[in-house]
Amino acid sequence: MTLIATRLDPSSLDQLAAALAVAGLPIADLAEPGRTFFRFDDDALAGFGGIEGDGPDRLLRSVVVLPAHRGAGVGRAIVAELERLAAHAGTLRLHLLTTTAAEFFAIAGYDVAERAGMPATIAASREFASLCPSSATYLVKILEA
Repeated sequence: MTLIATRLDPSSLDQLAAALAVAGLPIADLAEPGRTFFRFDDDALAGFGGIEGDGPDRLLRSVVVLPAHRGAGVGRAIVAELERLAAHAGTLRLHLLTTTAAEFFAIAGYDVAERAGMPATIAASREFASLCPSSATYLVKILEA
């Protein structure tokens, strides 16, 4: 599946925020610095996703597939492209929290991890510190160089 990724300007996050809100995902910190979000299109808008932070450990953020595109491999394509972009930017490990998609991310190569072992930069993020519930599953993937 080929998707076109377009980087979103921080002032144009309305569609992303709406899609995340419908999916029950956090939106409170989308416009804060240090976050890069993308829209993904095939013949139409298919979904969104982003990366937060800098350095070797970053967060995979706000991956959402629009309902009309679910079940067609769009989520896998979005995650693969975000991983490629993150690796190109020097990321060694991607971290994430999820309350509903742990199995999806496990299939994509993410491993469940203990929060006690997460890097301080990840633990200090708003997503980990306050936006996601403590019951969310924490997963990590080591990216290939």
